[in-house]
Amino acid sequence: MFKNKKSGNYKDNLIKRSEDARTVRKIVAIIIFALVLILAIGGISGYTYVKSALQPVNPDSEKEVKVEIPMGSSTSSIASILEKNGVIKDSRVFRFYIKFKNESNFQAGEYTLTPSMKIDEIITALKNGKVLEEPVYTITIPEGKTIDEIAGIYAGKLSFSKSDFLNVINDSEYIEILINTYPDILTNDILNPDIRTPLEGYLFAATYNFYEKEPSIQSVVEKMLNKTEEVVTPLLDEISAQDFTVHEALTMASLVEKESSSVDQRKNIASVFYNRIDEGMPLQTDPTVLYALDKHKEKVLSKDLEVNSPYNTYQINALPVGPISNFAKTSLEATLNPAESEYKYFLHDGEGNVYFSKTHDQHLEYKAQYIK
Repeated sequence: MFKNKKSGNYKDNLIKRSEDARTVRKIVAIIIFALVLILAIGGISGYTYVKSALQPVNPDSEKEVKVEIPMGSSTSSIASILEKNGVIKDSRVFRFYIKFKNESNFQAGEYTLTPSMKIDEIITALKNGKVLEEPVYTITIPEGKTIDEIAGIYAGKLSFSKSDFLNVINDSEYIEILINTYPDILTNDILNPDIRTPLEGYLFAATYNFYEKEPSIQSVVEKMLNKTEEVVTPLLDEISAQDFTVHEALTMASLVEKESSSVDQRKNIASVFYNRIDEGMPLQTDPTVLYALDKHKEKVLSKDLEVNSPYNTYQINALPVGPISNFAKTSLEATLNPAESEYKYFLHDGEGNVYFSKTHDQHLEYKAQYIK
């Protein structure tokens, strides 16, 4: 019987293609399995490595390691410094970890760390400026203090003089460096020639620990600016929402600080200032007069109100050119979230009480009643 060669060849080709397809599928399956296996092994190895890198370098080590974090250090440079000094295992893992945990605001300074510290302990130390040694000095800077007063407090405790401190913080080259180092809080606003002291209002009121016998003036200033940055940075969006610059917000906060002693007072006083601004009225707050006079007085006299100064809110219909003191966090928060009121006046009775008025007549009545 005659055999159709063409039909036979076609059948053979089908069989061959089927076998080839099975072979390709096997190869693809093997490749996919190999890739999955490689990825799995890589993932497990990566996870194991990262987990190991997050553990202490030597849990049993009691060796103390001196580590210096320079001013303005980036997280990358901090991680490199820690790895170089044997405090962490891997700088890359450390960077990824702090990014994942959204950690920031590390403080410059000299630290005594150990290879037995956990990653979170190291992060806490760097954020809080916490070292293992007991501080040599613990100095509290109260709220409502001027640069001049702050300089006097430090001069009474540390190795430098008041004039040395003032010379450093009024040095234009140093101020430029600080502006570049702290761009979120320091701007060219502080370079206004009418401002008495560029950093007035920017050195935060807090208790500071110093671990050197003779800390430099620069390290003191930068420790305080770090604290200011820590407090102000989370509020930047609120500051912007109020159409304030940081400089204006801190200026207003300093006025609220100087005129109040409690949270409730601060919110109401802030509302008075806003209401007066809305009405086109000068703020007329006595602490700005005293700052313009550059002297402390128990009572502001009528003639004092005439002092010609960009700080004197009896003479200018605006905020002062800059802050007149440092501030408490609650004063800044009151500045950004004032009470809702129609008050336009307030006065102190000398005993810590504040009386708020909607009208000038009511204000005069309170003045006659409570001011002796």
